[in-house]
Amino acid sequence: MKVLLRERDLSDDYVRFAAQVGCDGFDIHQEYNVPGVAERGYADEQGVRALLEKLRRHGLGVYRVAPPTPENYLLGRPGGDEEVDNLCRTLEALGKAGVPFMSMPLHLDNPGYRGAVRGVHRGGYTMHAFDMAVMRQNLAAKPPELVVDVEAHFERSVRLYERLVPIAEALDIRLILHPSDPPLPEAEFSPRRWSQILDAVPSTHSGLLYCIGTRYESGTNIVENIRAFGRRGRIFHTHFRNVRGTIPTHGGYEEVALHDGDMNMFRILLTLRDIGFSGGLQLDHMPAYDDDNRFQGMASAYAVGYAKALLAALEVATTIKPGGPFSVNNLH
Repeated sequence: MKVLLRERDLSDDYVRFAAQVGCDGFDIHQEYNVPGVAERGYADEQGVRALLEKLRRHGLGVYRVAPPTPENYLLGRPGGDEEVDNLCRTLEALGKAGVPFMSMPLHLDNPGYRGAVRGVHRGGYTMHAFDMAVMRQNLAAKPPELVVDVEAHFERSVRLYERLVPIAEALDIRLILHPSDPPLPEAEFSPRRWSQILDAVPSTHSGLLYCIGTRYESGTNIVENIRAFGRRGRIFHTHFRNVRGTIPTHGGYEEVALHDGDMNMFRILLTLRDIGFSGGLQLDHMPAYDDDNRFQGMASAYAVGYAKALLAALEVATTIKPGGPFSVNNLH
């Protein structure tokens, strides 16, 4: 498995920092960091190749790229056809350049965004949290301007998959979808719809960006859920973060540092190993520590080191027989 960070500004200073702390590579999360997008609305193959080569010189790779969201298409507005054409061009450029994964850009709005609060934790570090009561209060005080018809949105998403999957299969690049976060039933890709999209357009090149934090927030048994999707061979990539609380049990949740949440992250890695997963662990959200820099260097270095230490322990654990002291069933 590979330990990944977000790309931030892709400056020489940040790339060098990421290499020094032992990161294996980046997920390109911001569309404006995809070469060609800002200039013409879709990725430029040669520009992507140049970026990959720059990062390779530092021992880093690019694992996932997030393209622009075709908002007009997803809402049935004029201009949607051009957005879809540009998305196809982006997928072709990424595939030809050798990028392994492209995120499916299907998220528009989520009522849960109105429930965002800040959690304060050990020593005063802060991190994003979600509160259902705050969400309801904010929605009542100011109803959302954009209301998404989730059923129509799902149908358009299926048609978009039908357009993109043949390209992905031809160029051997995989499409991955993150669940709606917060994982509310009324969100576009609720836990139910997130799973259903796999069956709507089945392909070996269509799978999940399995966000461990988001899945735990929904109240699922995270180990059994990983096993269930693992049996289907659908976990292609992960977001690796820890959480306290769930929506069903607590009416919300708090994102926390990797060591500081409800989940035993080593147990998560054992489960991923057991299903045969060998992909990326992207450290997607970071704590806000006092006096950290614009790269969140302290938080990022700590997270990379913590994840690398878990992987080193996992390497030792591979020599232990199933059912032994390092079996996933013996960890809590």
